Amino acid sequence: MRALILGAVLVALAGPVSAADLLLGVYGHDVTFIGNALGLGAAGREDGADFQIGLRSERIETLSPIGRPQAHAFVSVNSENTSNFVAAGLSWPIAITEKLYFRPGVGLAYTDGETDLPPVNAPGLSPAEIQRRLHLYNTRIDFGSKVLFQGELGLGYHFNDRWAGEISWVHISNGQVFSSGKNQGMDDAGVRLIYSF
Repeated sequence: MRALILGAVLVALAGPVSAADLLLGVYGHDVTFIGNALGLGAAGREDGADFQIGLRSERIETLSPIGRPQAHAFVSVNSENTSNFVAAGLSWPIAITEKLYFRPGVGLAYTDGETDLPPVNAPGLSPAEIQRRLHLYNTRIDFGSKVLFQGELGLGYHFNDRWAGEISWVHISNGQVFSSGKNQGMDDAGVRLIYSF
């Protein structure tokens, strides 16, 4: 709840913002190589690709005390129709060279994925029900909460004034804040094409 209130306060402080960038991306869904490399683990239970479309604002001058971030919002739709999500937050483009930049971001997400898978070891289950629950456990992420944190790291390159490309990693999980139970997050890794208005 505190994160939602903080997000609302930041949006209110930002005032009116206009769209500056259109984002179109294709991502590997529930990839494990990044989480395993960072020692965070990853569910690795769902398949398919995620198709993302979204918008970013101009840099928000009223948020200059925190580095003039851009607001972002995007929709992520999974090709296997498992865990789709919408996300909104702030990101900071940090120039490395004239064309190359790094972009960290943070926000909140809402998923239609699973949040309370039934336990496999409950007493009195039939063999068929145990198998059904095992299948769910092995093929679906149990996020523990519909509302999640959304973190992101990206590396981008400006091809010209209008077009850029980014490789990025997007992570969503409840961080044991929105839920005290399951916290099986999800990592997406992929590429985005950026068009600047």
